[in-house]
Amino acid sequence: MTPLPLVEYEPRPVNVRLDLEQRKVLNGVHIDVTPPINEGTTWVLRPSSYIGTVRVGDLSVIVRPKIPIDRVMFLVAYAIDPKDWRKYPFDLSPDADVLESIIPAFVHHTRQAVSRGLLQGYRHEEKALHTVRGRIRFNDQINRRFGVPLPLEVAFDEFTEDIEENRLLKTALHQLTHLPVRSQQARRDVHALRPVFNTVELGAYHRGVPEVQYTRLNSHYRPAVELARLIIENSSLELLHGETTGASFMLDMNRVFEQFLIVALREELRLSERAWLRGRLTLDEGDAIRLEPDLSWWSGGRYRFVGDAKYKRIKSENFPNADIYQMLAYCVAADLPSGLLIYAASELEPTDPRRYRIRHADKTIEVASIDLEGQPDDILKAVARLAKRVRAHCSEPLSLWG
Repeated sequence: MTPLPLVEYEPRPVNVRLDLEQRKVLNGVHIDVTPPINEGTTWVLRPSSYIGTVRVGDLSVIVRPKIPIDRVMFLVAYAIDPKDWRKYPFDLSPDADVLESIIPAFVHHTRQAVSRGLLQGYRHEEKALHTVRGRIRFNDQINRRFGVPLPLEVAFDEFTEDIEENRLLKTALHQLTHLPVRSQQARRDVHALRPVFNTVELGAYHRGVPEVQYTRLNSHYRPAVELARLIIENSSLELLHGETTGASFMLDMNRVFEQFLIVALREELRLSERAWLRGRLTLDEGDAIRLEPDLSWWSGGRYRFVGDAKYKRIKSENFPNADIYQMLAYCVAADLPSGLLIYAASELEPTDPRRYRIRHADKTIEVASIDLEGQPDDILKAVARLAKRVRAHCSEPLSLWG
């Protein structure tokens, strides 16, 4: 099937037949569907910030980013590995979608990770066995077996290849074989890797994909595992409505932008993950109104800085300045005199104010932007300039706007 191309946030009239189940699936992956007028056949599809590919029945849709695909891959790679992001061999052909751009890097790093054999480690097991292994769980033995001597309820640590790192890689490969990948070479590469993980179980990640702690023993797995986590988190094989089945890989550009800025500013400011993190605040004294700013600097038991990243400006007739209201709430909750609101450059007009002094609140909100269409080195230079603004917000108020 020939994929139907869309661009994020841009509505497109299409002359196709869409049944109720297909419309439900498209809405489920953040593509708004407007029905035809007066019994016509022209539907209007409008994507949101989610880019990627979705197949539903006999319909295949690709949502492309508004910025070049190689810039998207740079943002993804840098957020995963700011030290070695240049080592990620993404497929950057002009017609490649986001999924087919990620697969070559994932295959490359998975091959490198398993080139010395599958990583092994200890996994905690609790089983009923007919022989003693590890320690006997006496409470479980009494409660479950009622005095029957066998089998024994035991707990032990098993040295095995069936560990979380390998389960993540196998699960990502499994997901990719069911996703709408157009490239035959990419499909062959994925299938060729699957037998390597025959001794490993598929992961069950219905409650979220676990993070992996890296040491010198498993650091060579890091690039492959982090790409596997990205694939698993953003793919779905369960788009089932009635008789229609679907599969999708959709990446939220809001999340990509936020994650990039969190990592890039932390690197530029040379802060630890404990000091520079996604904030957790409450606005009211009863702690009922919870806030989570994207950017915050925590030091000495208090917030030194609070900021927010906006890939897409919130535009609403009822709340035309929703981003400013949100940023003001962060400043109040963190008890700071100022905050920094960072947009993707395309979201700001030249005439937009760059500073808001809030009446009666003694708060100042600065608005900055970063151009995501420049070369990676230019984007990182822009991050360095933003880091200077962050430091300025942490200094004395009189020097803030100097």
